[in-house]
Amino acid sequence: MPETTDFLYPFIEGDETDSEELLEDLARSAQGKWRQSWKLRQVTLSQHEAQLQATAAAMAERFAAGGRLFTFGNGGSATDAEAVAHLYTQPPAGPADLPAPGAARALPARSLAEDQAVMTALGNDVGFELVFSRQLIAHGRGHDIAMGFSTSGNSDNLMRAFAEARKQGMLTVGIAGTDGGRMAAEGSPVEQCFVVRSDSVHRIQESQAALNSALWAAVQAALAGTR
Repeated sequence: MPETTDFLYPFIEGDETDSEELLEDLARSAQGKWRQSWKLRQVTLSQHEAQLQATAAAMAERFAAGGRLFTFGNGGSATDAEAVAHLYTQPPAGPADLPAPGAARALPARSLAEDQAVMTALGNDVGFELVFSRQLIAHGRGHDIAMGFSTSGNSDNLMRAFAEARKQGMLTVGIAGTDGGRMAAEGSPVEQCFVVRSDSVHRIQESQAALNSALWAAVQAALAGTR
């Protein structure tokens, strides 16, 4: 059977012959998703504005003391974790919301999901639920920062990593979706939890990317001594 795209765009039928109408339908669909994404990002950033500033100040204090940022997540959130680590270690030149062009500082950060050998060895030898916490045991220090990403907020290996990070005295930051799940629950080891309140994984990750950028810019501003 030929591959279909019905699950992506139900209005596309196998015998579609009107290409102009098809393109118009696709454009309307893309525009609708963009509007949803834009609105969710604006609402999310507004809701977390004060928390962003407070978390950035705490992170800047850790970085100033020689701390490092450890990021982690599963699946698509693993790529988000790697992107954030890259943003901190190799910042873009002269973002508009920093005090001066070229003022962004490179900061020590590492994604715990990037090393395939370590991930597969730990998953095979001790269990996938420990792939991040074991790395924090090996590399973490009390003045470091542990930042985990999840669209549900319920990943067991993230919760174990956060518990280990708190045990060591690290600052724990969670980026979650839906209702925050276990990451946002009372008694959670996550000190600062940012929740994108949506049921769409795609929209959640888009707004999480906006949160990550805003938090990074706020950290840079805090280190530069400005808001």
